[in-house]
This record gives sequence, C-alpha cells and structure tokens, in this order.
Amino acid sequence: MDAPRILKFRTPREAAEACGARTFELLDEARRERGIATLAVSGGSTPRIMFEWMARQPFDWSGVHIFQVDERCFPPGHQQSNFRMLRESLLDAARIPEAQVHRVLGERDPAEAARIYCETIRKVLQLGPDELPAFDVIQRGMGPDAHTASLFPGEPAIEDRTGLAAALRVEKMQQHRVTLLRGVLEKAKSTLLLVSGPDKAEALRSVLREPFDPLRYPCQIASPETVWFIDEAAASRL
Repeated sequence: MDAPRILKFRTPREAAEACGARTFELLDEARRERGIATLAVSGGSTPRIMFEWMARQPFDWSGVHIFQVDERCFPPGHQQSNFRMLRESLLDAARIPEAQVHRVLGERDPAEAARIYCETIRKVLQLGPDELPAFDVIQRGMGPDAHTASLFPGEPAIEDRTGLAAALRVEKMQQHRVTLLRGVLEKAKSTLLLVSGPDKAEALRSVLREPFDPLRYPCQIASPETVWFIDEAAASRL
C-alpha cells in the first residue's frame, strides 16, 4: 500500500475546502467513467464546514449516490444525528434528490438498522452476497482518541474485514452506532481524511508515525489512495 499523502493547510476552513474540491474532482472522474459515482461521508463537527462549502458550489450532483460512513442511533431529526447535520449543511442546500441519498435508519433497532443498511448498499451497488463495495470516495475524520468512522480503539469489530456494516455499542459515548467496517474502508478507491484542531495533534502523530496497529489506532485503516487534509493545529506534533 502506498504511503498516504499529507496536505497541510493554515486553517480548518482551508483544509475543508480543499477536501471538498478534491471530492468533486474524484466524483466527476468516476461519473465520466461509469455514469454514476458513490460517496460515503462522515458525521461529527469537522466536515460541516466542508459540506456547507460544497453546497455553495455549482456542482452537478446528478448520478452521485451518497452514503453514510457511520451514524449514531437516533432519529434523523435528533441533534445527535449525523444525518441531520448532513441534511442541514449539504443535502437541502444543494437540492440533492432523495433517491440518491442512502442513510442509516438510526431510529430503528441498531442491529436491524445495520442489516437494512447492508441490504441497501448491496442493492444500490448491485453487489453479490459476499462482495464488498468499492466506494469512489470515502470521506473520513478522526477523533482525539484516533477513532475513525465509529471504530474506537479496542473495538473487536476492527478485525472484521468481510462485513459491510455493523451495529456497535460505544461505551465511552454511551451510544449505539452503525458503522462501515474495515474491509469497506480499505477497499475505497479514494479515502480523504479531514482532520483539524489541536485536540487531534497527538492522535495524528501516533496514527502517522507509530507502527501499524489499527486496534490501538483505528484511523490507520486506509485504502490504496489515501490523502490527509489537515490544518496547522492538528499538524503541530508532526
């Protein structure tokens, strides 16, 4: 696997806009090749700036199917819902058709939500029973503990490289979540990691400099083409 590219920017906004611009380029390339493109996006606070910027751009969203990297198990209108943030910051403003948006049903029982999400991915992408999707772009973030998606340090599901998605209990957050699994993250055609803030600096140093140990540093999980978009504060320990 190639070494990840690390792009540093002065501010979180500059990193977010560069990540958004690269997302557009990759989606355009995929759509020219196949007529459609697939994008899986993360939740949390960091990507909101990117989504709001993307919504303001004159991008043609036709043929772009949007999925979630992970979701907290709350109804879609709940303040903790990743989908709510995505809808408010991007989907509504960019007027992306509902038929192109494939969310985790966070209001359902977590195991049932994970099962339905796996079925949705298989149906939309026309996958075989044991086939993993190769998303054109997976946009991910990283927590101060080096977690990515909803794969936290020590989570046994990190070892699962054959499943699509799973329901997990994140004890430190006291939440149930549904997340894409390692095999899917590794198979992405392009992974764009957007990380900003001083609270991420130590984890970022560990992820990029320590030996590969995804059980300890889940954000070390990568695909062959992985690019980091980081601001000065996050890069301060590199």
